Amino acid sequence: MPSNSRRGFTLIELLVVIAIIAVLIALLLPAVQAAREAARRAQCTNNLKQIGLGAHNYESTNGAFPPANVLQGTWGSVIWTNNFSALAKILPFMEQGNVFNSLNYVQKDSNATNTTVCGLTLNSFVCPSDPNTKSFNDSGTVFGGSNYGSSDGDWYVFSFATGAPAGTTWAGMPSRNMFAVNKARAIAEVTDGLSNTLLFSEIKTFDNRLKCKKLSVVSPFNEPSPNGPIPADYSGAGCTFGNTMHTRWTNGGVYHSGFTTAWSPNKITTYTNTTPLTTGISSSLGTVDTDVISVNENDGGPTFAAFTARSYHSGGVNALFADGSVRFVKSSVDGNTWRALGTVQGGEVVSSDSY
Repeated sequence: MPSNSRRGFTLIELLVVIAIIAVLIALLLPAVQAAREAARRAQCTNNLKQIGLGAHNYESTNGAFPPANVLQGTWGSVIWTNNFSALAKILPFMEQGNVFNSLNYVQKDSNATNTTVCGLTLNSFVCPSDPNTKSFNDSGTVFGGSNYGSSDGDWYVFSFATGAPAGTTWAGMPSRNMFAVNKARAIAEVTDGLSNTLLFSEIKTFDNRLKCKKLSVVSPFNEPSPNGPIPADYSGAGCTFGNTMHTRWTNGGVYHSGFTTAWSPNKITTYTNTTPLTTGISSSLGTVDTDVISVNENDGGPTFAAFTARSYHSGGVNALFADGSVRFVKSSVDGNTWRALGTVQGGEVVSSDSY
């Protein structure tokens, strides 16, 4: 008589197979994630190379790199600005001529004639590793963000000379880095060498920021140690907190399209925020990592700032140097070395193995 019994998997065999599959997935998933991050990092590097080509084509055509911002006024008072960033100025040299021609550079980027274009998110200005939204709705006006900032200063960024108090010997001086307000630098001015001078670096969108108008300014730069903590002036007392910085690629302020070399990449500077915000990202409540600034350039200065280069890549940031090369700079780089890489005429000797 033929048997009616059928062979099949026992429960134990089935559980063993499931366990083996789970182990294989656990082993494979990190490799897949690492491969995807490597691809994102490669795309980020390519974006910076394109920005470098655009900046150098601009320099070849105009005889200098673009200024970070253009302002008219006196100490503490701006009467006119077109406030467009270095990124906005190099658009025609990055095959973005249509975007450039659609902007009204006589007006600010927030003017109604510019808001449509300023709300664009340009792939060349966005790192795929940044998980945050790349556009920001500011009271109904949308702005496109950027993950790449120009090197706008170390600790000192900008001040008008006219109206400056006695003893402020730095008043009216341009920043010591490649990009400055009302200053277009030629390659010949970079005496430190193009391969030792930062042009652009990665930044994070929706950065937190403390704006502290009560910062005491002393001659010559009120410059803190590049490896030390932020000055006591930035304790938060009398400061205003926000979390929507680096959300406008068009705006030439260091707080939107730039960075400073005050501290090394990804340095954590904490601040405890107890007030819920209606804008930006919800994670900015409690103890957060923040940047700091005295007064915005568009407020007339004097502007001292620690807008740190940051990225979502593990261990450091991609940085574009003035010779067009893109190198990955570790977060552990010594602050003095990082600040030396920022200056154009500092005269520092920087070894290639120090970063």
